[in-house]
Amino acid sequence: MSSLPNNPELRLNDVGGTVVRRNLFGSPTPRTFAAAAAAPQRTGGKKTHPGKAILAGGIAGGIEICITFPTEYVKTQLQLDERAAKPLYRGPIHCVKLTVRDHGVRGLYRGLSPLLYGSIPKSAVRFGANEYLKTKWRDSHNGALSKTGSLVCGLGAGVSEAILAVTPMETIKVKFINDQTSANPRYRGFFHGLREIIKTQGLRGTYQGLSATIMKQGSNQAIRFFVMDSLREWYRGGDPNKYINPLITACFGGIAGAASVFGNTPLDVVKTRMQGLDAHKYKNTWDCIVKIWKYEGAKAFYKGTLPRLSRVCLDVALVFVIYDEVVKILNKAWPTE
Repeated sequence: MSSLPNNPELRLNDVGGTVVRRNLFGSPTPRTFAAAAAAPQRTGGKKTHPGKAILAGGIAGGIEICITFPTEYVKTQLQLDERAAKPLYRGPIHCVKLTVRDHGVRGLYRGLSPLLYGSIPKSAVRFGANEYLKTKWRDSHNGALSKTGSLVCGLGAGVSEAILAVTPMETIKVKFINDQTSANPRYRGFFHGLREIIKTQGLRGTYQGLSATIMKQGSNQAIRFFVMDSLREWYRGGDPNKYINPLITACFGGIAGAASVFGNTPLDVVKTRMQGLDAHKYKNTWDCIVKIWKYEGAKAFYKGTLPRLSRVCLDVALVFVIYDEVVKILNKAWPTE
């Protein structure tokens, strides 16, 4: 048995290795060393009220997509280019040149409206679900959020946004962009396109590629929130109140975005194929994977990686910076515990 400091107030309980400190009034205050050592490591910084997270996330998503949409357009065009017997585009820059030549600069924003309409609820659901799940995790783990908890909560946020916002939004967006390359474009705008899709394919037509989207968004947000929380915790050195400069937040966001791109671009390619106008040639997500591998090879799973990398890094960096700044404003205007 190890010896204790020469302090008459300290006693060692023979059962459980618990140190009992008696105060001036003689009442014991036990603390188990094993419990302290097993306490989960906290990550993710200070708590944010889920309501604030929903509002701040929606605002951040709307601003971000208006800035970065052209890169999303180019990425989608390159992924859909496999339709032609002879590929139309030689790369991202060539895609931009041809689009501007044939449709003007506005052509790079074709399909923005459904993405804009969807980005606001998507980001709202993402950040709101993540903060809600973090709160629940902390409540059930003595107020701490472990690395595993950060990963699981990010996964839950991604699955939530996939079901509630991303799948219908992405399906309509991909169909709009795909429609532009047709000889006779059918869709005249967001609501006309939405009406035509539902008319010909039913509501189910807006949920093509649901399983692939759930896998993509779930892995996306699991990676992003895990990396972001880990980098923030490392920078703060255990002090949740330490200020992080927006430029540092942007750098961390860019790293988190890059990690998610290299981690799940194959799922993004499959999702895009399952939502395009030629989705009928795939029986299901697995059949799509098999056919891409069989007829196009492994490299096809990384089509559009470069434009997606530039877009996602900028996207995640902007969203986290805008989100944090909006939360700061809301904390002043909307005080919560």
